[in-house]
Amino acid sequence: MRQQLRQILYEILESSEHRNLYNLADDIIITSLILLNVAAFIASTSPSLSPEHKSLLENIEIVSSLVFTIEYVLRLWVCTVDRRYSHPLQGRLRYAMTPLSLIDLVSILPFYALLLFPNLSLVNLIRLLRLLRLLKMSRYSESFRTLGAVLYAKKEELFATAFAVFILLIFASSVMYFVEYEAHPEAFGSIPDAMWWGVVTLTTVGYGDIYPITPLGKFLGAILAFLGIGIFALPAGIIASGFSEEVQRKKQEKLGANLQQSVNYQSVPIQAEVEVSFEEQQRAIALHLESSSELMKMCVQTAKQKLGSDFENEQILRDLAIHLYNEAVRKFQL
Repeated sequence: MRQQLRQILYEILESSEHRNLYNLADDIIITSLILLNVAAFIASTSPSLSPEHKSLLENIEIVSSLVFTIEYVLRLWVCTVDRRYSHPLQGRLRYAMTPLSLIDLVSILPFYALLLFPNLSLVNLIRLLRLLRLLKMSRYSESFRTLGAVLYAKKEELFATAFAVFILLIFASSVMYFVEYEAHPEAFGSIPDAMWWGVVTLTTVGYGDIYPITPLGKFLGAILAFLGIGIFALPAGIIASGFSEEVQRKKQEKLGANLQQSVNYQSVPIQAEVEVSFEEQQRAIALHLESSSELMKMCVQTAKQKLGSDFENEQILRDLAIHLYNEAVRKFQL
């Protein structure tokens, strides 16, 4: 009975299958509490709050922190269902050191730290840690998981871009320091001061608090501004490409799963087909037609990408698309 309860709670807490009513309720409740808690934290910084409103915001923090604590304890209790954390002690310690578990822990620590030590000198910093609760939404949001997958997949390209920006910033700031120091020592008194100017210029923000006054400095500043427009567009393009690849990958996985399901249905023996209801047959046929049409559409697009610029004969493209479709179906049947 205890193991069965642990298995049920594990599926509710760790799964995001919204076809299950309990999973959906867990996702909605926790997500709502996270957003409500963050909104209460933001509102608590207003100096015009009345005592009643302050008391309400404190109650929201108390309730949400208790719920998050119960959730964290339950996750530690049921994590042994997973084979990776099956050991009663070491398994739970490994689970507690995973990134999402550390976020859960850090998000509830401010409440207990301020409760036990209300006179801490780092009160504002500890309260700021409450914003980490927003990262808890990665458990319940497909968008957060997609963003994390994209950043992880494109980490090498993003790191290379950041390294190039860093090198350009160091070089431009050092050159500008030696060009502007004698004419404008108040603004360019050191290379770190010039680096602030470099960041503002590279990002094309242009606060105007520091700017070159010599002709050579203005020329270098103009060049750096043009370089900033191009180089800071690279991360946006890399992330956009990553999103496109991730969405396409998920579509292909879904298409493959649907196709495999339809192929499995076709391979059912005749004796078993007798037991299948008419409605189930209709749904299976519709699913097969939908997956087949999507697969054929993808094959046609692939044929046009491969041969569209080389062959004007549409018959060759159709033959290639049909060949790709048959190969894909044969692969899933194997």
